[in-house]
Amino acid sequence: MTRARKLPFGVVGVVGFIVVLIGVPLLAPQFWVTLGNYVGLYSIAALGLVLLTGVAGQTSFGQAAFVGIGAYTTAILSTQYAMSPWVNLAVGLVLTIALALFLGFITLRMRGHYLPLATIAWGISLYFLFGNLEFMGGHTGITSIPALNLFGLELRNERYFYFLIWGIALAALWATDNLLDSRPGRAIRALKSRLEMAEAFGVDAARLKIIVFVYSALLACISGWLYAHLQRFVNPTPFGINQGIEYLFMAVVGGAGSVWGAVVGATLITLAKEVLQDVLPALLGKSGNFEIIVFGVLMVLLLQFARDGLWPWFAHLLPLQTPPPVPEAPPLPPRARPPLDGPLLDVRAARKQFGGLVAVNDLSFSIRSGEIVGLIGPNGAGKSTMFNLISGALQLTAGDVVFRGESIGSHRPFQIARRGIGRTFQHVKLLPQMSVLDNVALGAYLRGSTDVARAAFRLDRAEEARTKAEAARAIARVGLAAQVHAAAGSLPLGKQRIVEIARALASDPALLLLDEPAAGLRYLEKEELARLLRQLKAEGMTVLLVEHDMDFVMELTDRLVVMDFGEKLAEGLPSEIQKNPVVLEAYLGGV
Repeated sequence: MTRARKLPFGVVGVVGFIVVLIGVPLLAPQFWVTLGNYVGLYSIAALGLVLLTGVAGQTSFGQAAFVGIGAYTTAILSTQYAMSPWVNLAVGLVLTIALALFLGFITLRMRGHYLPLATIAWGISLYFLFGNLEFMGGHTGITSIPALNLFGLELRNERYFYFLIWGIALAALWATDNLLDSRPGRAIRALKSRLEMAEAFGVDAARLKIIVFVYSALLACISGWLYAHLQRFVNPTPFGINQGIEYLFMAVVGGAGSVWGAVVGATLITLAKEVLQDVLPALLGKSGNFEIIVFGVLMVLLLQFARDGLWPWFAHLLPLQTPPPVPEAPPLPPRARPPLDGPLLDVRAARKQFGGLVAVNDLSFSIRSGEIVGLIGPNGAGKSTMFNLISGALQLTAGDVVFRGESIGSHRPFQIARRGIGRTFQHVKLLPQMSVLDNVALGAYLRGSTDVARAAFRLDRAEEARTKAEAARAIARVGLAAQVHAAAGSLPLGKQRIVEIARALASDPALLLLDEPAAGLRYLEKEELARLLRQLKAEGMTVLLVEHDMDFVMELTDRLVVMDFGEKLAEGLPSEIQKNPVVLEAYLGGV
């Protein structure tokens, strides 16, 4: 039975939200209109951090600096050169792209705590740059920024400006939501915790991180452009590191895994600051920054008891809806397979050392097209290490790996995947919160061509329908059609391994690497897996598998390569390996 799931908003919810937004400037006092404007501006900037930090896992404290780029660009060009605000926006976006690319190439190579520290460093640097250059007005700032003119209407009134801010905010939410439900969106969601898996299916993670970084910076720039024309005055104060931390708070508190978390976080923190500034002096009877202390304590408590933010809590209150069945669509084009002369895969004296430990010791073997070859041996023999050397997850110390006549020994995993090698993992690497359908669709990444811009504007729907249909067919092929919409993390381990096989099949590989595919499967499930692999072989697919279930291996494989302590003990037909005295003594005899 298809599992129901919670959808972010139904049609009624969206209409209700828009009605409330429209009602604020029409009916609310001026104070609430001003507050609504700031919530909209903060939502746009925080939305970039939802994508960059919450989804892609790249922590940044420098978002306020990019807001400052947008604000100062339009302020300078408007006041000193009398240029149109719309031209200023274009110039600001171009400057932001250039700066984000420069900073992204430097900082996104860092991992762990080095990345947020680097964003703090350049965030502080840009803040002092704004305040110390005379043509930027120094710490005094720039005044007399002209009002925006929209279709002949000057937006001097905040009630009019409100509609522009929230129109852009809703457009940004729509575009970002579209992006996450797309080919690049699935890859972005894998960057945070499944980087190795994403690269194994052709995702250039380094390039994608920079694209997300630029996208986030562009949203901040637009927020800054709007801020400058709303205030008609800028100075460095709103673009310092404190505001950068606050933007990150908004994303995390609202729910960094959902685009609507940006709105929830911006609304909550903006209202909380206003309320605390009014309530605390009345309670304590003193002036001071007590609201900062109380605000900090409240944030710590919130993050302690709602670590995923508030939006998931709101989402649980929404009614359950059953996703519609995946519609039929034409199959994706098959991957190109040029004519082959010689072995499909040729491992030549492959060696991998970790310091003084030799995990793979000058191992050589080859695989012909259409074979099922087993790589067996005791635990610690180096089998999974050899898999990682073939797929590029580990780099060779010496030797070479040749695939289709081309050396791939020094290639990155995404480059190897593009040549037609798909794989599963010894330890399951799925995105547990994503559906089985989306996990498998990620396997078809290389069979699509949609980029971030096309996905954001929803110009990819035809390709997306074909991808989802292809993924659904792969899921049905491995016998999990009933779980197509279930969260992958909700399945038992054995079925999660089957999902990994379906994901690898969706990539249409020439060589399929299966790392312990039968682990955790019941007898009938193993029989079904063996039937599937024989069918794949009949269709021309080549399989290399690591497996400890000797009954499964002996009945399925054409040839076996036996490893022990990183070396090749024997190679031959299953019937020969079963009689080999060296193998019997080292491995099979102990079973």
